[in-house]
Amino acid sequence: MRAWILMLVDILPAATEHNAAIVLNAADNVAIARLALSPGQRLELAGRPVTVLQHIPPGHKVALLDVRSGQPIYRYGEPIGIARSDIKAGQHVHEHNLAFHENEQQVSYGEQPSILKASTRSFLGFKRADGRAGTRNYIAVVAASNCAAHTAELIAHEFDGQKLPPNVDGVVAFPHGDGCASTIGPDTEQLQRTLKGVLDHPNVAAAVILGLGCEVNQIDHYLGGNAGPVPKNLVGLTLQESGGTRRATEHAVREIRKLMEEAAALQRTETPASALVLGLNCGGSDSFSGITANPALGYCSDLLVAQGGTVVLAETTEIFGAEHTLLRRARNEQVARKLLACIQNYKGYLNQFGGSFNDNPSPGNKKGGLTNIVEKSLGAVAKAGTTALEDVVEYAERIQTPGFVFMNTPGYDPVSLAGLAAGGANLIAFTTGRGSAIGFPNIPVLKISSNSDTFRRMPDNMDINAGVIADGTATVQQIGEEIFEALLRIASGERSKAEVLGHHEFVPWKIGPVL
Repeated sequence: MRAWILMLVDILPAATEHNAAIVLNAADNVAIARLALSPGQRLELAGRPVTVLQHIPPGHKVALLDVRSGQPIYRYGEPIGIARSDIKAGQHVHEHNLAFHENEQQVSYGEQPSILKASTRSFLGFKRADGRAGTRNYIAVVAASNCAAHTAELIAHEFDGQKLPPNVDGVVAFPHGDGCASTIGPDTEQLQRTLKGVLDHPNVAAAVILGLGCEVNQIDHYLGGNAGPVPKNLVGLTLQESGGTRRATEHAVREIRKLMEEAAALQRTETPASALVLGLNCGGSDSFSGITANPALGYCSDLLVAQGGTVVLAETTEIFGAEHTLLRRARNEQVARKLLACIQNYKGYLNQFGGSFNDNPSPGNKKGGLTNIVEKSLGAVAKAGTTALEDVVEYAERIQTPGFVFMNTPGYDPVSLAGLAAGGANLIAFTTGRGSAIGFPNIPVLKISSNSDTFRRMPDNMDINAGVIADGTATVQQIGEEIFEALLRIASGERSKAEVLGHHEFVPWKIGPVL
């Protein structure tokens, strides 16, 4: 995997109108159409002439040579499935003739050394008492359950249009649909871990935890007892004790005005880039995601790790089939086994519902050229660059190890982002091919388009165009550096497109039954 990422730096800029497809690895028997290909079109790919036999959309695969039924199809130098039938050179390769195949691979564990350096770059951040740093300075209103969700939103809306102190980014609500009628155990514990991570977040100066009063997820959990001492910047109240929705709203607004005075006293100060915890996510992926945006973000990830920072890859369902490439990078066998356990446990979780990892690619993913989960995963893991895998953490678990870390989350974007946020990510980079509009209440989300068409069609949503790599006008390295510089600016206060539009999606991971 490292080899083809580095190879892209040199190969892709050579793509022109006369070289309309991209070969990613010398071992591949398919190429990726950079442009729409037509029957009869002649291509020169990997030193061999290929005549296109069918219409092939951009991002889709064209066979470089004849492949017999049952033989593997290679992309990135890795098998992504087997031929359902005989395939001729020049034919379109997709669901109709490429079957998903779960490879039984001999996994080799890595013993990779950690390579962390002192920061030479910095950003303007908010230093917190526990040593972490915020890229934003929000006051959060977190619902303990669905029964308090509407009121949490009403409270935040009370501050809409009001002039806030210069150092306060806003009052944001965290409504959701959980917190009651659930089993007492892993499901409730995971929700509590998620909400606690949101309340005690480096981008949050102060917070309100709001309950109805009788739900399973009692606010007492956050105000003492098992949660330890009550933070001075946390206020708890319930609708039932406050006298209903209107009175709870008035009560919360009064408390927030007091909290805001302290939050306003905080100033942005120069902070080393090592304080950045960058969540990595992708959504609405297409075939170009693994060629342009993800490798460019991977290059940026390596730059941040070299500064002593942290990058967190998520989405367990989207490393399946590519986990061997991450295992080779594990710092030691213990880390490798933790990653394998994530895969095996998730497989058991899916089996409860008769599901498969290959259910993951959406209709949009497939329309964009991705045939199955193995092909999608091999492109998705490129976001994490090439450094050693330092640690593996559970969903919403506090991230404490610098360098490259993996978090066990679903591939569903809002749920994955909620886990990264609760773990302490203070910045998120999000790649997309088909186009995604997602954001997060208190974390800036940088959107990176994998192709120039999506960047042009969705200019209000996309921050960076990695499609220029496939266009042949920029390299992976150049776009990776552009992403890195943009993240430092956004961490210092520049607003991302998702922030400008006010995207505040928040969906915790519900894993248990509803009672």
